[in-house]
Amino acid sequence: MAMPPFILIGGPTASGKTALAVALARHIGGEVINTDSMQLYRGLDILSAQPDEAERAGVPHHLFAVADPSERWSAGRWARAALAIAEPLQKRGVPAVFVGGTGLYFKALIDGIAPAPDIPAGVRADVGALEQSGYAPLRAEAERLDAEGAGRIKPGDRQRLVRLIELVRTTGKPLSVLHADTRPLIAPGSWAGFALRPDREALYARIERRFDAMMAAGALEEARALHARGLDRQLPALKAVGVRPLLAHLDGELHLEEAVERAKTDSRRYAKRQFTWFTNQHADWTRLDAPTHEENFARLRIALEETDTP
Repeated sequence: MAMPPFILIGGPTASGKTALAVALARHIGGEVINTDSMQLYRGLDILSAQPDEAERAGVPHHLFAVADPSERWSAGRWARAALAIAEPLQKRGVPAVFVGGTGLYFKALIDGIAPAPDIPAGVRADVGALEQSGYAPLRAEAERLDAEGAGRIKPGDRQRLVRLIELVRTTGKPLSVLHADTRPLIAPGSWAGFALRPDREALYARIERRFDAMMAAGALEEARALHARGLDRQLPALKAVGVRPLLAHLDGELHLEEAVERAKTDSRRYAKRQFTWFTNQHADWTRLDAPTHEENFARLRIALEETDTP
């Protein structure tokens, strides 16, 4: 039995994905590739729970803290950056361990993603100006350009509306045409997927304890640094779980205790959405639902040993 060159480990926030990925990478001589949309950004080390040097345990880690919070990274941009790291590892016989909680990134790898051209600076500036004019004009322009594609975007999701408008203005094609060109980015049979499924009540308690630890470690100071920059609140980095309530506190809208409780609530809701995603989108992945890290690691090793990879 051959080890698959790509190993995917996903699951909800605070479920122990990082520790599992590092333990596996050390065991098989692999390297870790971030598959979490918020851990891409600098200045969110604490709030996005990026692994520190001790947690990395000497294992090479990639795509952590590589983007400024003023940037917008799409799934396509992440996929290109991830493949630029993973494919050379594959050629050298080094397993790539993708780990994170952003389901869309995993879906891009195994199901494909529509080809996305670079957006010209002029188009980006024009759409940025449109976004500043308000949500209603943004939604109206998206519906004018691609009614079908806009209809699939949830109300209030400015980021996806902006992306649709940029793509259609750049390519002249609706999203349905672009999506027809999708193909898997990593070959079927070249990967094995694992989904952590901890007990929910235990996970929610761990989320609350972890956010208290984040506050003690300087989460408010991270939020204060973002607040001082005056960045657009619709940027992806400023939508990281926990950031908005702390920014509202710094705006004078919430007491700190209320902001912390709201952040914990948002984290629990985010974990619930992640549970749903991995259940619905990756039902064929091996479930890791043991109560301890050691048991999950043992199950992971056994499953990989039984994997028949060409």
